[in-house]
Amino acid sequence: DFTEQYAQLNVGDRLKVGGNEQANVIHLDGLSGATVTVMVMNVAITKSATKVAQALGIIDKSQEIIQPMATVLPQVFEKANWQTLIGDGSIRKLYLDRNAVDEAFMGTAAENIEQASLDQKQDMYADIYYAQADIPTIGRNLLGDSEYQWLMNTLKDGEHAIVLLGNGYSYKGSGYVRGGIFDRIQILQNNEAFAFRDLDHNRITDLFIDGAPHFKEMSLFIVRKHQDFNPGVDWQLELLVRRQTGAVDSVFTSFKGSYHGLEKYLDRPPVILPEPELTLTEQVWHDKQVEVVVLSILMLLLLASLFFQDILVRHPTFMHNFRHCFLVVTVVFIGWQWGGQLSIVNVFTFLQALMSDFSWDLFLLDPVIFILWGAAAVTMLLWGRAVYCGWLCPFGALQELMNVFARYIKIPQFELPWAVHERLWAIKYLILLALFGLSLDSLALAERFADIEPFKTTFLLKFDREWPFVAYAVVLLLINIVNRKFFCRYLCPLGAALSTSNSVRLFSWLRRRPECGSPCRTCAVECEIQAINPDGEINMRECHYCLDCQVTYFNDEKCPPLKKLKYKKSKRRAQEIPAVNID
Repeated sequence: DFTEQYAQLNVGDRLKVGGNEQANVIHLDGLSGATVTVMVMNVAITKSATKVAQALGIIDKSQEIIQPMATVLPQVFEKANWQTLIGDGSIRKLYLDRNAVDEAFMGTAAENIEQASLDQKQDMYADIYYAQADIPTIGRNLLGDSEYQWLMNTLKDGEHAIVLLGNGYSYKGSGYVRGGIFDRIQILQNNEAFAFRDLDHNRITDLFIDGAPHFKEMSLFIVRKHQDFNPGVDWQLELLVRRQTGAVDSVFTSFKGSYHGLEKYLDRPPVILPEPELTLTEQVWHDKQVEVVVLSILMLLLLASLFFQDILVRHPTFMHNFRHCFLVVTVVFIGWQWGGQLSIVNVFTFLQALMSDFSWDLFLLDPVIFILWGAAAVTMLLWGRAVYCGWLCPFGALQELMNVFARYIKIPQFELPWAVHERLWAIKYLILLALFGLSLDSLALAERFADIEPFKTTFLLKFDREWPFVAYAVVLLLINIVNRKFFCRYLCPLGAALSTSNSVRLFSWLRRRPECGSPCRTCAVECEIQAINPDGEINMRECHYCLDCQVTYFNDEKCPPLKKLKYKKSKRRAQEIPAVNID
């Protein structure tokens, strides 16, 4: 079966029916006695398969220059002879000698059939002239005024006429007598192929142009409207030559001649240039414009808040409301809506890319993740990892909001003793080390074990996962209700990886007083993730930059050293003796 030959072929393969073997071309066996038919079938099958593959996203859609439909200028006519029309390209010629035909059949079963002798190699095999006959300068000069007028009256709207004049090998053949189709010629244009039937054919009895040679065959072929022939687009005449190899078997090959409609004969509208085809990265960023803009604004807002943090923390109510609103946005939009949850796997992927052929393309495929990593890099350089963990991590934000609500409804909190708490910090670094070791052997294996992060379950899959993963995430969130950010403090490998940047941070903007730690421990007691050491020093590897300690630092109602200073100032003012004016 002819169509079974297409199984397992790729739509990108070059397929050809008949002819000799060529490199990078897959040849298909034709049907005996159906040369043009199978070639039209081949074009239809490959074109349909390509469209389906493009629609399904299997292959990229090709962008082609579009030439709008051109029209023949009916008022343009010049009296011309045969040599003039040949010379300016109005009439084109397809000439074959016997040597060219023999070479085309080399390597086929018909190689030695009807082969020319040495003294016949240069003999003419086919000499065919072709042109678009409904162009006045061509048609009127060839056919005469009356025949041309008859032709134009015969043509319907959107139809055109092709004139063929031939000697030697017959372009008609005899197939049209048996089956009504001319099986030796077809027209190719815009990856379309269409053949002519007997109803499309009209014989030419005589030529009226001066200087024309004698032709054995002269024909007019009507190109129908449904074939969408465009005079303004180059087209080809394809001549099929067949050699019989058996009673019913044959081999055929084809030869093509090109035709270009001259500008002076046509009204050719300007071509429509396709929009530049976007790369996959550009397409992704284009599709996520809203997310990119909103997220960029959020990042700028956060940076501005941190640069002016000393002003914000002097307004505790506004500061807490602003932070809680920002955390809600982080959870709902960055986390659940946009899937913007960074993972330790991202770190390992980046490290492996650095050790191999690095390319930004891989990381640019997810705009939200890329912007978050950019923001994390900037804030780590300026303030350390604390800003990402405290403001931009969706899972961290979710834990904090849940714990804030738990404290609001008076759920008792459980804090571990400092000695235990400090030693539990090491767990996340050990987890990081283990995952890093696995990633050196297999990134895929490390990714499987990276499910110790509940991020994928919570935000990417929204708890729609196997029950052990869901149970694990829920347990961590429940523990967080009585112990703020339990996972972040003791288990998070991403936090451990980011904390290594603490040694390169440029600023230390969290203010401290000499009294912090001894004798005053107000901030250390209030720090809900226990990131302040007993000596009063803030451990920036564990801090989440909530700024609560800075609110206390500037609050003369809460900060003991500040309260003491305020008391001394008020006492001094009370002891001052007011001046008395004596007239």
